[in-house]
Amino acid sequence: MKKSLPLLALGAGLAFGLFALTFRGPRKRFWERMTGTGVVLGSLALAAQPKLRKTRIGLKDVLLGLGSAAALYGMFHLGDRLSRKIVPNGGKQIEEIYALKRIRPRKELMARLGLVIGPAEEFFWRGFLQDGLMEHFGRFWGTLMGVAAYGGVHLASGNYTLIAAATIAGGFWGGLYGLGVPLGAIIVSHIVWDNVIFLIAPTTKLEEETQGKTLSA
Repeated sequence: MKKSLPLLALGAGLAFGLFALTFRGPRKRFWERMTGTGVVLGSLALAAQPKLRKTRIGLKDVLLGLGSAAALYGMFHLGDRLSRKIVPNGGKQIEEIYALKRIRPRKELMARLGLVIGPAEEFFWRGFLQDGLMEHFGRFWGTLMGVAAYGGVHLASGNYTLIAAATIAGGFWGGLYGLGVPLGAIIVSHIVWDNVIFLIAPTTKLEEETQGKTLSA
């Protein structure tokens, strides 16, 4: 069923509001708000788009997801180096992003990213918003508008490196979806990439982590 433009606008407006609350609220509760945002937006997508409830992840989706996550990870390694040289305070902004992983236990964050945040973002941004925009404006413009919205909600963070990173990642996954890659594969890609780049093998090592180990020794 074709989604109406008012419904898409409502969803986008809700996303902008929730992300603003997520980024502007108390830092120590960031992950609770981020998870809540995922639950709300993911639930909206599943309610408005019944076909999303039939999303399945097979072996092909897993392999495609792993491959695309690896490609995006490589892109971000290069982007990390460039942002430190080009963006004013780029290194500091990158460290601010990674510092968020110290708020909650690692296993808890892996669960939040893998079970709620990653899947919910794909259900909403690709399965609901971008899919609806493509129905109304075609694949190219629908994808472009979806990517712009995904990057736009991160403006509330005030972190230009995060905004750029979100836009690039959104463009990558949005491009795959626009080309017809199954949503299941993109969900795998998002979950794997989130966990690898943020928790398992980040592109930068926090100086404060080293200091913390020294102080506790």
